[in-house]
Amino acid sequence: MTILVTGATGRVGQHVVNQLITRGAQVRVLTREPAKVTFPHQVEVVKGDLLDIDSLRQAFNGVSSLFLLNAVTGDEFTQALITLNIAREAGVERVVYLSVFDADKAVNVPHFAVKYGAERMLEQMGFSATILRPAYFIDNEHMIKDVIFNYGAYPMPIGGKGVAMIDVRDIAEVAALELIRRDRAPGKLPNDTINLVGPDTLTGSGIAAIWSEVLGRPVHYGGDDPSEFESNMASFMPKWTAYEMRLMAERYVSDGMIAEPGDVKRLTDILGRPLHRYRAFAETALSQHAAEA
Repeated sequence: MTILVTGATGRVGQHVVNQLITRGAQVRVLTREPAKVTFPHQVEVVKGDLLDIDSLRQAFNGVSSLFLLNAVTGDEFTQALITLNIAREAGVERVVYLSVFDADKAVNVPHFAVKYGAERMLEQMGFSATILRPAYFIDNEHMIKDVIFNYGAYPMPIGGKGVAMIDVRDIAEVAALELIRRDRAPGKLPNDTINLVGPDTLTGSGIAAIWSEVLGRPVHYGGDDPSEFESNMASFMPKWTAYEMRLMAERYVSDGMIAEPGDVKRLTDILGRPLHRYRAFAETALSQHAAEA
């Protein structure tokens, strides 16, 4: 049976494909640019995107399960609903969907609200689905590590409530395990929602303290005001996207992303190992920075 992976060339998707291959799954990926794909030879590649109906129908031909990951774009909701409709048309009922933590609560953040809309479609249209709700990705910090190294400042306005940041490798492995569990089940399994969180609830000042210890010099937290963050984001991404990132940051400050009781234990039980920690990311980033210097 074949598992179709969308978003396969991104940070999470690449790891999902590799985790599936390691576990002996038959994998097909949908991508706009097959020439740039570097997956193992056994991965089947279909050219297309989530708004190209013909390529979607081709991609779903013979598929048994779907991993749905679509990027934060202006037409993200349309992409998700079209893909799920074509999946249903093709008789594909088994889905693992990458949503976001507290999708049902952060209703003013566009990509949170979009993902909650897709969750509702999965629930109401008869899919056998696992909904994965990841917190903030530790790997997002690659975008700001130069600011930390060069200016001694942690610039992400995540506030003091706490964010249970998670490593994309943990996200991908849980996704792969859920895909295989559903794909190989003799019948439709009940729907499930899994919060994907890291082992530590991190604050802005707490992360600055971690970097201070790792670097051996002071690193200060830039504060909760998202204005400068939005301005910096707008220098290399569309202004609407930068504004959306600001709304997300405001949500971190007002509410945090705090794991529910039992979330960490559930994930460690699924994975059979500890979750990756933020400090390990910081230490690895420092080693890479020193090697490049």
